Amino acid sequence: MDKIIDIPTESAVELFGFQNNNITMLTHIFPKLKIVVRGNQVKVSGPDDEVLEFENRILLLQRHLEQFGKLTETDIVNISAMEDDSFYAINQTDANVIVHGRDGKVIKAITPNQKRLVESADKNDMVFVVGPAGTGKTYTAVALAVKALKNKQIKRIILTRPAVEAGENLGFLPGDLRDKLDPYLQPLYDALWDMMPMQKLMTMMEDKVIEIAPLAFMRGRTLDNAYVILDEAQNATSAQLKMFLTRMGKNAKFFITGDITQVDLPKNQQSGLLLADNILRGVKGIDFIYMESKDVVRHHLVTKIINRYEAFESEQEELARKRRAEKEAKYRETLDNESV
Repeated sequence: MDKIIDIPTESAVELFGFQNNNITMLTHIFPKLKIVVRGNQVKVSGPDDEVLEFENRILLLQRHLEQFGKLTETDIVNISAMEDDSFYAINQTDANVIVHGRDGKVIKAITPNQKRLVESADKNDMVFVVGPAGTGKTYTAVALAVKALKNKQIKRIILTRPAVEAGENLGFLPGDLRDKLDPYLQPLYDALWDMMPMQKLMTMMEDKVIEIAPLAFMRGRTLDNAYVILDEAQNATSAQLKMFLTRMGKNAKFFITGDITQVDLPKNQQSGLLLADNILRGVKGIDFIYMESKDVVRHHLVTKIINRYEAFESEQEELARKRRAEKEAKYRETLDNESV
């Protein structure tokens, strides 16, 4: 029996191994078969039952690679020898694990509010995640999106953010439009690069399975069968945020992340994220998760920096409140004197 097995291009390199070492291992495990690799195809020749068994095993290896992000010699031996899917129970005991990233990196919810975010994503189709820098807002949301894509719950991931920092200077940056916008979208690329192999990521981006685009490019679209993440939402105006939220299509999950203490909009424009908090709170299917300084998972100094800035801002607000109260008191005193 001869059979040709097609392997997705983005998985072939890792599945076959360096210089097809993984395939060489399989030839020793299945000595009755002739196995030849051409491009992203595996041609197998031999007894019918052996060929069918080989096909089953290589598809299990592919499934393992997609699930855990790596494929070792031990994995190949174990999967080739196992009689059922019990192997997949290994390393799945931690309920906080969201997804296995590149090279098997375990990505999981660490802090209480990150765990709340994961739970909320299961129950709600739209989740707002508000909090300071370094609390894992975007990273956790991207991990949830990658998990859903791996599990075939959705067909694509769309990541977007306002490019407000560019402003009128955008045109003076070198390169084409993508070159000008990429620096503002870099945090989204960084998260994705942690979670899937580079070749696979580039292939998915070329095929538009994963799309990263500025917020303005969302206008007029209907986003179905997708995880859609709006990052840096504090820099979206109310009109822009309304436009984005109304792009939601069937079988879609929307995540809106932002830090209300870092608004870069002009002073005469209100952050749409602040307004959405007032307008949409209490709507069934929409949840708000608030991260705090204790959720910071970056360098320990980041937590101290955030706490100091929060204390300073509270002091400034209190001083401003006292000044307003003093002005009001003087104004009333003036009115009282005039009436006399």
